[in-house]
Amino acid sequence: MRYLIAGGGTGGHIYPALAIASEIRDRYKDAEILYVGTNRGLEKELVPREGFNFKTIRVQGLPRKLNLDTLKAVKELMLGLKDANGIIKDFKPHVVIGTGGYVCGPVVYIASKKGIPTLIHEQNAFPGITNKILSRYVDRVLITYEESRKYFNKQEKVILTGNPIRKSIINVDKSKAYLSLNINPNIPFILSFGGSGGQNKLNEAMLYVIEKYVNNDFVQIIHVTGNRFYEDFSNKLKEKKLNLKNNVKVIPYLYNMPEALSIADLVITSAGAITLAEISAVGVPSILIPKGYTAENHQEYNARVFSDKGASHLILERDLTGENLYNDIKELIYDKKKLSEMSRKSKMLGNINATEKIVDIIHELIN
Repeated sequence: MRYLIAGGGTGGHIYPALAIASEIRDRYKDAEILYVGTNRGLEKELVPREGFNFKTIRVQGLPRKLNLDTLKAVKELMLGLKDANGIIKDFKPHVVIGTGGYVCGPVVYIASKKGIPTLIHEQNAFPGITNKILSRYVDRVLITYEESRKYFNKQEKVILTGNPIRKSIINVDKSKAYLSLNINPNIPFILSFGGSGGQNKLNEAMLYVIEKYVNNDFVQIIHVTGNRFYEDFSNKLKEKKLNLKNNVKVIPYLYNMPEALSIADLVITSAGAITLAEISAVGVPSILIPKGYTAENHQEYNARVFSDKGASHLILERDLTGENLYNDIKELIYDKKKLSEMSRKSKMLGNINATEKIVDIIHELIN
């Protein structure tokens, strides 16, 4: 069987696509898999690294207001439809899977018009515009949160699956994780990060938090600034004459995130779909600070699902200060009963079998 997968732009669209592709490859040894993205998105680096064939099409998002960029975007869309048609004609897929981002539009649309089985996966509680449009044409619409169901018209197509995640997230040896990260299992451990690219507002608040905890041997912190913010953050630590001890580590990027998530007592992070899928799969309590500039403000919708269920504390970016973040941490970090309850509710939102369920649905669709 030949599987064509499209999804791109950000990790939130790419990692679910890679999780699905990996499950197909593991389950069906003779499967032929082609990943279609753009030459501008993160997928051009991530997909080949995972060993999948990769092709690109030309496409860009339509601006929200009519201007000169609208004409450029329409022209790119026409070229993207042509590119997608050529790729589909050559590869002859038995099924086409879209996981979001503008690149999905031409690929999934052309496939549906050719009568090829198609499905899309929506990671967020508030769906992206591309998936809302494509839902009219595809055979199945797979969703991560029940809250997103109401945004799709043809309910008979919609199936709740959860968000596909990396298997490495749930297969961590915790004793080895404590050693590799140099974390004492008997002292509360806080992990903070603003998604894969970092979050400036979170960094500003964590500077205050680190100042409060730098001499506290009864709390451990790993704060991930994001590569683009690391130098500035380090300079601010020096300006404040904060000499970090073993209990506080500040790093630009964390490669062994699965290990860190699995042993964290509390996670402070933004509310990207992949991050939430991973913290709920592990069942870790969280303080969520959704980025205020994402498309359709989808991170706030995601975060409210978790806060409404009691799995997380929510602080909107516009309300975030170092002081209120510190107060939230102080309220939670030594309250084992509260953390345990939040952990239980977090895990209730998780779905560690989402990837397998999605591939089962794909198999049913083409057989």
